[in-house]
Amino acid sequence: MNAFEKEEELTRELLEIIETQENVTQRGLADKLNVALGLTNSYLKRCVNKGFIKVKQVPANRYLYYLTPKGFAEKSRLSAKYLSTSFDFYRRASESIVTLYNQCLAKGWKRIVLCGESELAEIAYIRSQELEIHVLGLWDQKRYKSEYLGLPVWKKLEDIVAHDACLVTNVSEVANTYDEMKKKISDERILIPTVLGFRRPA
Repeated sequence: MNAFEKEEELTRELLEIIETQENVTQRGLADKLNVALGLTNSYLKRCVNKGFIKVKQVPANRYLYYLTPKGFAEKSRLSAKYLSTSFDFYRRASESIVTLYNQCLAKGWKRIVLCGESELAEIAYIRSQELEIHVLGLWDQKRYKSEYLGLPVWKKLEDIVAHDACLVTNVSEVANTYDEMKKKISDERILIPTVLGFRRPA
């Protein structure tokens, strides 16, 4: 996802929250968007300037945010675009994962570990159910819960159970994930879906 796509996605989420949540504050928006308060303020101002949002001051020095007709139209446009992109991503992700799974089966590799919590990890898990692939669990240094999709989660590579290969499913930090994995796993057993657009260093 490039900078423009990230901006559109953040705007879509912002407009959806304001539409569905009453009395939401800037801090509340920041928490729901999982971004800094300053960035939330910047996006709010941008949406106000574009005529997507109206601001009303209420007692106790608080503000209420409302979508304008133009804001509703923009939210609908961004939502339609998001769905279209999501379906395309699912199709391309599925194809690239199934290709890797078939390559694994040809080598006799059936025990796979997912590396990085994401939509791609969910797709990888779903597609594994259709083939003779057994997903053992998830390695994710940042996940605080001990389970994912009913599977165990490991924060340290050395704690992962015996496996045949590891599938990179971290969509936001592919290079860092790959570099970390290479410290403990042989390169040939690190699987990288083509949908991630990552090229291994020469």
